[in-house]
Amino acid sequence: MAVIHHTTIKPTKTELLAGWLPGRPWYRGGPAPVLEKSGGFRLDDPEGEVGIEFIVATDTASPGRTAYLAPLTYRGAPLEGAGHALVGTMEHGVLGTRWVYDGCHDPVLTAEVLALIEGRAPAMAQSITDTPDREVTRSFTGAPLKPDGFTPEPSDDADGTHLPLPGGTVLHVHRVLEPVTGERPPAPQGTLGHVTTGWPGPDDSRLWAVLMTLRQA
Repeated sequence: MAVIHHTTIKPTKTELLAGWLPGRPWYRGGPAPVLEKSGGFRLDDPEGEVGIEFIVATDTASPGRTAYLAPLTYRGAPLEGAGHALVGTMEHGVLGTRWVYDGCHDPVLTAEVLALIEGRAPAMAQSITDTPDREVTRSFTGAPLKPDGFTPEPSDDADGTHLPLPGGTVLHVHRVLEPVTGERPPAPQGTLGHVTTGWPGPDDSRLWAVLMTLRQA
């Protein structure tokens, strides 16, 4: 169970992301995004060592308020061999220095995402300890993914991040979200699994988007 500490963080998560996003191939804004944390959820590391968070960050400086998905992991020491995936470091008021990584390159996040999609692990509230997030929904059809001992090599392009998985499947992380208002979007056609969530939009609206889809390669 991840314990949520309400304390100071320097720099903030959105400040770290604002410096990191413009270098991504799927980024669609200007050189200086103005980010607000709009929503997201957490997953629990069974070992209790790694923080896992999915942040919906909205760039208010871009036309149409572009929403990005940032899967992040927080570690108490550098992750060996993942220097290319380091978003930055921050000082946590309780935990001290934390190394923040693009979670698509972190095997702990990958394993827990697959557990979420298969229904073996719940999504947890972003800022409340030991509380499931009921707005996150998921689906899965097919054989178990069996990620043990498998290390995916993610790739980024203009459409997002792609993680090849066992059994000839690919997890597509939708980095630039396409939110809709009103009803939650259904599972995209032709997918083996997906994850969706919602967050508050402007003018008291509720926005929903597909965050990840699982497809056959």
